[in-house]
Amino acid sequence: MATNVGVEPCLTKRHPAASAAWRFAPWLALAAVFAAAAIMRHVLAANPDVSWLLTVAERILDGQRLYVDVIETNPPIAPLTYLPGIVIARELGLPAEIVTDGLVFVAAFASLAIVAGLLKNSPVLDGAAGWPLALLGLAVLIVLPAKTFGQREHIAVIALLPALAVYAMRMKKQAPPLWGVLAAGIGAGVTLSFKPHFAIGILCGLAALAIHARSWRIWLAPENFIAAAVVAIYALCVIAFYPEFLSAIVPMMRDVYILVGSSPLEMIRTPAVSIWAAALFAALILKRTGRIDGTLLLLAATSFGFMVAFFLQRKGWPYHSYPMIAFSILALGYGLSLRPPPGRTLGMVAAAVLAMTFFESIVWFNWAFDKAFDARPLWASIARLGPHPKILAITGEPGLGHPMVRALQGTWVSRQQALWVDGYLRTLRTDPARDPRQDAMLDRYGAREREMLIEDIRNNEPRWFWWIISRTNGAVGSMIILM
Repeated sequence: MATNVGVEPCLTKRHPAASAAWRFAPWLALAAVFAAAAIMRHVLAANPDVSWLLTVAERILDGQRLYVDVIETNPPIAPLTYLPGIVIARELGLPAEIVTDGLVFVAAFASLAIVAGLLKNSPVLDGAAGWPLALLGLAVLIVLPAKTFGQREHIAVIALLPALAVYAMRMKKQAPPLWGVLAAGIGAGVTLSFKPHFAIGILCGLAALAIHARSWRIWLAPENFIAAAVVAIYALCVIAFYPEFLSAIVPMMRDVYILVGSSPLEMIRTPAVSIWAAALFAALILKRTGRIDGTLLLLAATSFGFMVAFFLQRKGWPYHSYPMIAFSILALGYGLSLRPPPGRTLGMVAAAVLAMTFFESIVWFNWAFDKAFDARPLWASIARLGPHPKILAITGEPGLGHPMVRALQGTWVSRQQALWVDGYLRTLRTDPARDPRQDAMLDRYGAREREMLIEDIRNNEPRWFWWIISRTNGAVGSMIILM
């Protein structure tokens, strides 16, 4: 520090322009990261799930009943998260997608600002380079997600970061301010509300800190009780305002959705696992002599917990892996920022791993939708049929109708995104060991889905029929264009 204090005045006197540019360099770098993220949002196709949830949120605002008039398999927080973007978009006359992306950007900046405010004068970052970490954190939040931008996993990571900052402060025996405790508790509660198994990531981080500090008091921190209160209030609201979710959706998810999944070997073969393992291994080998740094341990343990959650979901979908990859890359970046720096060779290798895993992650998060049915070549032809088409899809491929219908400013007339039950039943019936009693139960779910589809078609009197073959996973789907 003494060297910096002595050199800066000298630089200012001899090269004032260079000194000013150096002071503004971090801010210019932040602006460059934001510009890259904004360009990606313009270039990349919209996420099908986010596009569908925007449609669900619009229907809720228009008075339709969630889980009755519009069928969504996720808990209420999923579509309700996008309500603010819809409301603001309608007031300003802007596309909901642009406003929603803007709100996610604001949330990412706010999360990092809270973390920076908490750790500015904290011993947590003693010996770590703050600006490089801030740049990496921003890139992880707004560039890395690529086509998973705005997904629930993405928003959950944004919400959870303040809690991790508070946990790191407590590990250093520093009391966080009240506003930080509130932000941490509410953020962790929101994360848990999205998906209960996200608790594994938080619990692994807390367990690692408790072992590192040789104290279990971290479990009794007030932010944990605030998070529990948020989840409890949310659960009561679901029971009171959305009873159909518990009576109709949860049993269907139990009986159909969770039965279909990839094997552990198939999960291990996904790019997500190799990316995660490379980043986390590189982070851990940067450990200095003695005990592992507590903040590095926190990030690594949290990443490990989300990896467990990824495997428990058994789907292998890229957006499910975003939290585990995001925290592993943050752990690697934090390890690189520690002082004294690692040996030259080790540092160069770790930096190369960081760049490689970051790039490969973007490719992986894009691959999720590039491999699916891409309906964009059809948009121009459908648009020529007339403005604001009414569209319904008879397919198990969710990417067929969304984001197409929103891009064409049309109306989605089906009460659900796709015939996902039918697609899952096809998979389940290939199991030779299936129970005949289970077959009868699955038939009831399939029949109910077909009944809803028939009702939606009759209610809209189709005049145009387009038949499209979707080769995704060998499934055949058709689309009805309603004019």
